[in-house]
Amino acid sequence: MPFTDWISVNYIEVFGVVTGILYVFLEIRQNIWLWPVGIATSAVYIWVFFTSRIYADMSLQGYYLVISVLGWYWWMNRGNRRQAAGDRQESSELRAKGEGPKDEAEQLPSSEGLGVGLKKTKTLKVTRISLKTTLILSALFLVLLAVMFLVLDRLTDSPVPFWDSFITTLSIIATWMLARKIYEHWYLWIVVNTASVILFYTRGLYPTVVLYIVYCAMSFVGLREWRKSL
Repeated sequence: MPFTDWISVNYIEVFGVVTGILYVFLEIRQNIWLWPVGIATSAVYIWVFFTSRIYADMSLQGYYLVISVLGWYWWMNRGNRRQAAGDRQESSELRAKGEGPKDEAEQLPSSEGLGVGLKKTKTLKVTRISLKTTLILSALFLVLLAVMFLVLDRLTDSPVPFWDSFITTLSIIATWMLARKIYEHWYLWIVVNTASVILFYTRGLYPTVVLYIVYCAMSFVGLREWRKSL
């Protein structure tokens, strides 16, 4: 098949590959525009995975749509509130030591300072995962994996019920961690992307295989870049 004919048949999947690569690039940069790009990518892959009978991954894209909206909200609003709370606490501690501003007038920033301050409070800060959260997410992973596997194995014609369930469940956990800006989510993406390359290759989704190879490589870059923000 000529390349132009192949593109005309697979243009939806190719578009998803392009937006998917842009999504990970924005994720590494901690750019909030990753969320609307992620919404577009998920919408495309709902169709791609449906036509390929990879049903759990198709459902995962619906989850991505929802979590992208929540992540967009959390990164903007919760980041602002946490930063403001931290600034108030720091200001109170300084006043208690006699080092901070004495009245409200002294606390008001100049117009130039205000602009800088607003720029800094647009997103959450990167954090490490706690032991409690690790245990909760691990238990949730096992439960979701078991339920999803049983559904796919008994109620659908999925040819790869376990691997489809494994990738989907781990992706759910990793995406939630991303929305909360937890550093360790990159380790989960490395596992997810490696398994996805194998799965999608067996299903003949070659543009998507390329996408997930790029995802895997960029996950290591993300680990390095997010470490700088800790």
